[in-house]
Amino acid sequence: MAGKSLSTTCCIVGGGPAGLMLGYLLARAGIPVVVIEKHRDFLRDFRGDTIHPSTLELMAELGIDDELLRLPHNKVPRVSGQFSTEVLTFADFSRLPVRHPYIAMMPQWDFLNFIAEKARHFQSFTLLMEAEGTDLLTNDGKVVGVTARTPEGPIEIHADVVVAADGRHSVLRESAGFVPDDLGAPMDVLWFRLSRDAGDTDETLGVFGVGRGLIHINRGNYWQCAVIIPKGAAETVRARGLEKFREDVGELVPWARDRLADDLRTWDDVKLLTVRVDRLKQWFRPGLLFIGDAAHAMSPIGGVGINLAIQDAVAASNILWQPLRDKQLETSHLEAVQRRREWPTRATQRLQVAIQNRVIRPILAASSVPKPPLPLRLAARFPFLRRLTARVVGVGIRPEHIQSPDLPPIQLASP
Repeated sequence: MAGKSLSTTCCIVGGGPAGLMLGYLLARAGIPVVVIEKHRDFLRDFRGDTIHPSTLELMAELGIDDELLRLPHNKVPRVSGQFSTEVLTFADFSRLPVRHPYIAMMPQWDFLNFIAEKARHFQSFTLLMEAEGTDLLTNDGKVVGVTARTPEGPIEIHADVVVAADGRHSVLRESAGFVPDDLGAPMDVLWFRLSRDAGDTDETLGVFGVGRGLIHINRGNYWQCAVIIPKGAAETVRARGLEKFREDVGELVPWARDRLADDLRTWDDVKLLTVRVDRLKQWFRPGLLFIGDAAHAMSPIGGVGINLAIQDAVAASNILWQPLRDKQLETSHLEAVQRRREWPTRATQRLQVAIQNRVIRPILAASSVPKPPLPLRLAARFPFLRRLTARVVGVGIRPEHIQSPDLPPIQLASP
């Protein structure tokens, strides 16, 4: 392949939360790392804008939490659900034993820009924007780099290890011939924004009606809204017309009826998230590691996908920095990352699938206003259950902590 070629110790494909966090931590430990991101910038319409207490705890361990929280954000101290006129709080983050006991709702582009700027302070870190990973470079069955497409032409990036953090539609996963197991999801989600009025509540709330549900999240001057629909029903919803969709939304949030015509002018204002819950059986092969959504796509339930991806990055950094620095990386080190993160991933997905099947599916199939499911009624009644729910969502199962050091960079030999 003609074109530019460069060498590094670690090449990370994908500049999302997992990729940038891993790049930052490895560069901080002195490891030469190149992160490639296919977009020109991070200014895109992300909907997973949650920063969980466990991620804020990691920022505190790095000493950058106060600076991060000076960026615009909204705090979500609790999450509730409304069934008819009954409101039940089922997750209370305010009692968690962490430094920041809430979910911070922050535009993901702000978070990604923040991490990228912190990483750029280290001379061993390189971020290439508008560089799209297209294929793997191999030698005797081992991955030794990637090819990428850039505006200036194709490039080859040679590396001791390639980390695929390129999301649930991972190109490198397909290139490696890895196929995830589909765990199933009974729903899809339609995202849109509603303007906020001064008299609106501040509370993040799930509202459930006949055969549908809506979650509205306080984002300051607007509500970030998600309508839950049956799997594959998006075209049916569109075929019924935008006016009917506005009516359905208005039944769930009658206080917003007078805004719907202005806020939902066309179907371009409504974005479809096709929900997938899947997981690779094996997250690695010689020279290659998958993390984040590339290894395991999460349901939007609890907004934990970003949290799991960042936890993967921290675990990968903790395990890989020393063998990378010593030039002694073995496939067993990549396997160790999967061993560390597979159980919390499986446990979290098992909980998500149970909620999908036992809570969401009956609501979507209901012919009348559903009653609150038993787990939500119990959590609303007993404070310790609200704290337990908050811990599972906000802290996660087996949270990671920063173990990689802050070291000067190692020097690469000239190619």
